Amino acid sequence: MEASVSRLQLRLVAASYGVVAVLSALLVFRRYLQYLRYPQDAAAASGMWAGGDLMLELIIFFLFLVPTAALVFVIRKSEPAYITYAKALIGLSLTGPMSLVLMVIPVLNQWYWGDLCIFRLFAIPIVFFVLIVSRFFTRFARARRLISYALLIEGLTLFIIVIAGVFLFSKGPHG
Repeated sequence: MEASVSRLQLRLVAASYGVVAVLSALLVFRRYLQYLRYPQDAAAASGMWAGGDLMLELIIFFLFLVPTAALVFVIRKSEPAYITYAKALIGLSLTGPMSLVLMVIPVLNQWYWGDLCIFRLFAIPIVFFVLIVSRFFTRFARARRLISYALLIEGLTLFIIVIAGVFLFSKGPHG
């Protein structure tokens, strides 16, 4: 018999995603204000500020991980819900190659698009972790297959970045 997902539970999960999204937006806005208030410090210690940006990204990841874990717990017995979740994960994993392509196009990698793309590429290990955990907790073959496709997309994107890095940053034979 197919287990149904309670609408109340889904609404609570959606509300928790909303709260985390608002909190994340406030944190990013506060970071933006710091850049406006202290431009000399940001320019003088740009590496430290970049490290702070990375730490903010990790904090936001852990904030979003809580409602995601609740969502997986809520939908764990419903195959249609888990398949929808797996399709959403495929969509998330497709943003990795899209970001890589947008980084190559010079007009599109400027301003905020470039920042969004680079932050998405920095998040590849995080998304990879979420995909592995989601695949581990699934009970359904079709959802497991869809999440495996998402893992393949994310893994190939990481592989392309590593290979491109090797060819772009290698100096060739010395001597």
